[in-house]
Amino acid sequence: MREFELDATDIRILNEIQMDASLTNVELASRVGLSPSPCLARVRALEEAGIILRRVALLDPVQLGANISVFIQVTLERQTESVLEVFEATMMRFPEVMECYLMTGDSDYLLRVVVRDTVALQHFIVEHLSKAKGVANIRSSFSLKQVKYKTALPLEYLVRLRDRR
Repeated sequence: MREFELDATDIRILNEIQMDASLTNVELASRVGLSPSPCLARVRALEEAGIILRRVALLDPVQLGANISVFIQVTLERQTESVLEVFEATMMRFPEVMECYLMTGDSDYLLRVVVRDTVALQHFIVEHLSKAKGVANIRSSFSLKQVKYKTALPLEYLVRLRDRR
């Protein structure tokens, strides 16, 4: 896949959308110094290139009852392609699994799970995760405090790194 060439205007558009995806095209165009038609054309080109994957609203998990964020390291019995595929498909079925990463190092996967309370966590681990095919070991760590959380990519930094190649 060819890298999309971003110019300064594209970066401004992406930064604005990352901060507020609910902006109308007219508002976005005004913020980045374009008229609406060229702005919309650029946004569509960024979408077609796969740079803008989707636009979402970020919700406060605590306000919605997801009081506990847990990081769970999972080690599988073995790392064959079929075992990895089955585990990944299984994790896709659980709405409390917010993120799932195939890892290097001591564990095979790292999950971020949000639950209402420790009873819900126990249910998830005992009834679902421990019964998932191929799971050998589970280690959980509770998040005590979220120190930093961001969803916006550091565009200027990434473009500078790419341009150094």
